[in-house]
Amino acid sequence: MSVAEAEAVVITIPRIETRTMAVRLVGDSPLIVHAWSAKAIQIMLDSQMKKPKQAKEAKNPFLDFVDSLYWMSQRPAEPTEADVAAGTFGFPCVAFKAAAVGACRFSDGIKMTEARGAFHVDGELARIESAPPVMRQDMVRVGMGTADVRFRGEFTTWATTLSVTYNAKSLSPEQIVNLFNLAGFGVGVGEWRPEKDGSYGRFHVEV
Repeated sequence: MSVAEAEAVVITIPRIETRTMAVRLVGDSPLIVHAWSAKAIQIMLDSQMKKPKQAKEAKNPFLDFVDSLYWMSQRPAEPTEADVAAGTFGFPCVAFKAAAVGACRFSDGIKMTEARGAFHVDGELARIESAPPVMRQDMVRVGMGTADVRFRGEFTTWATTLSVTYNAKSLSPEQIVNLFNLAGFGVGVGEWRPEKDGSYGRFHVEV
C-alpha cells in the first residue's frame, strides 16, 4: 500500500447510543448501612502516615449510629435524635451498580466484564425514601475473630429511584430491569446482604 493509499483510509467509530431511564427499587428486607466515619478515616490515615496511636475513645453508641448513615442533608456538628428524624439520607450509587453487575452470574448472555461498561448508575448517592432510620446493635467479629459491638443505621422499609444511563446497543431496558431484579434477590446491598450470606438489603424493581 502506498503512502497516498494509506492516508486515504478512513476509520469509522460507531456512535454510542446512550439513553437514560429511571429504575425504581422497593426494599424487600431492611437496609443496614455502614458509612465510613470521619474518625475511622482519620485513624486509618494516621496509621498510614506512621503517626503515634491515640488513646482509644469510649464508645458512643448514638454517635456510631449517626456516623453510619450517608447524610445527604447537612450533618449537624452535634446531632440529636431530632436531627436524624429530620435528615435526608442516601446510599452509594456504585453499590447498586455493583449489585446489578454481580447479578450477571445468574443471567445467561450477559458477562460481568461487559455489563460494567454497558451502563452507569448516575450520581454519588441515591436518596433513600423511608421513615427515619433506627439504631441497630449487633455483635460482630473483627480482625482475628475479636468480638465487638456495632451500632448501625437500619431503614426498615425503603425505596429509591435510580437514574441509569446505558448503551442501547449493548443492553435493552428489559435487560436492565431484569438485572436489577436478579440483583435485588440474589446479591442485595448494604450489610448482611445475600451476597454476604445474609438476607438484608433485598429489593425488586417496581414496574
